[in-house]
Amino acid sequence: MDEDVLTTLKILIIGESGVGKSSLLLRFTDDTFDPELAATIGVDFKVKTISVDGNKAKLAIWDTAGQERFRTLTPSYYRGAQGVILVYDVTRRDTFVKLDNWLNELETYCTRNDIVNMLVGNKIDKENREVDRNEGLKFARKHSMLFIEASAKTCDGVQCAFEELVEKIIQTPGLWESENQNKGVKLIHREEGPGGGACGGYCSML
Repeated sequence: MDEDVLTTLKILIIGESGVGKSSLLLRFTDDTFDPELAATIGVDFKVKTISVDGNKAKLAIWDTAGQERFRTLTPSYYRGAQGVILVYDVTRRDTFVKLDNWLNELETYCTRNDIVNMLVGNKIDKENREVDRNEGLKFARKHSMLFIEASAKTCDGVQCAFEELVEKIIQTPGLWESENQNKGVKLIHREEGPGGGACGGYCSML
């Protein structure tokens, strides 16, 4: 069935309501954008298989509701996740300020210490920016997260965000192999060319 798939990874997308979590997911999985997309109720879930450095990974991506009234569902989301994409809206400073709350929640409920976190500043296609790129980068470095700015509308940075996250997970020993021990998993290592990575300088790898 999935003979050539190296591993299945659980990825979460979290952040305040309205920052574009569902739009990022739709752009990545279906390559579509709907400006009238309704708020997620509870949780949405999509599966996509991608190839990173010659290794195929099946991603089970959970898109969580940002509204307070759905927070009671939270602990089960985090269980067993290997990667988290934390999203804020570059045009709404309040969504950036509240990132600390989301990180606290992540620490509270996450079952792994070596989970890979990616910070995404979304909606860079808009003019009325309130959060500078350097602020996002500084926050990400402080909390040992990967960082990228993106636009679900224009597709800018979206594919790269997921690919960099998966690449980092695959490079983290013990984060995913335990579930694949009996399958004779063989990692394919890519030689880094000049420029380091396939992202054209988008991502800040730590």
